[in-house]
Amino acid sequence: MPLAVTLRLLVLAAVLNGALSFGSVQAAEIKVLSAGALRPLLQDLAPDFEKSSGNRLTFDFATAGGVEERVASGEAVDVALLTEPRIKKLAGEGKIAKDSIALIGRAKIGLAVKKGAPRPDIGSVEAFKRTLLAAGSVGYTDPATGGTSGIHIASVFERLGIASELKPKLRPIAGSAGHPPSVGGAVALGVAEIGLQPISEMMGIPGIDIVGAIPAELQSPDLVYFAGIPTASGQSAPAKAFVEFLTGFEAAPVIKSKGLEPR
Repeated sequence: MPLAVTLRLLVLAAVLNGALSFGSVQAAEIKVLSAGALRPLLQDLAPDFEKSSGNRLTFDFATAGGVEERVASGEAVDVALLTEPRIKKLAGEGKIAKDSIALIGRAKIGLAVKKGAPRPDIGSVEAFKRTLLAAGSVGYTDPATGGTSGIHIASVFERLGIASELKPKLRPIAGSAGHPPSVGGAVALGVAEIGLQPISEMMGIPGIDIVGAIPAELQSPDLVYFAGIPTASGQSAPAKAFVEFLTGFEAAPVIKSKGLEPR
């Protein structure tokens, strides 16, 4: 082989090798820690972001309270998604970069029954109250886990004046590491006759029917979800790109399809 051709081939090989090396160096693994209400949304959007950015996302899910505790402890997380009061608290403590916080969407608490079961009336506060009292068992996120919806639902029982009557048939649902409480799953398995949880968390769970959202007067003002970049993140630039992707125009219809009201 002529020397000139050999040199050209060597140069081409070096350029290709450099390009591959550059690509591998540039690719980032972004660790995302999120409240469970956003799981379906994130899992749906992830492939598009990974394809367009070349970066890889890894997810871990917990209750909003669990996310707050882990970020506050200084765990290495690149993007945290949780409810408004909790993310503001973390920002005030210097655990989340204030200028990184972005609104994702608002969740509504809904009621689910086992697939094919009669759909109870929840069209008004009084109708919802009657449905709760008539149910054999009521599943909801265990407030002790720090889940925003569970804490709020417990307060709704008190507000309606039926907490003591409901107590024997309440089924507080707790999750496990990496797996937030699945109230919809409990309904599907017959652990609870009806289940109360953000609609976004119950969508897509087989074996249940989502009747709809509970009355607006009883919804939680705190189920508004934000994304932010923890100050402990070592991937702030790729993390920022992911947050911008989540708040972009193309993500809005997906957010809505997952039972959330987009920003």
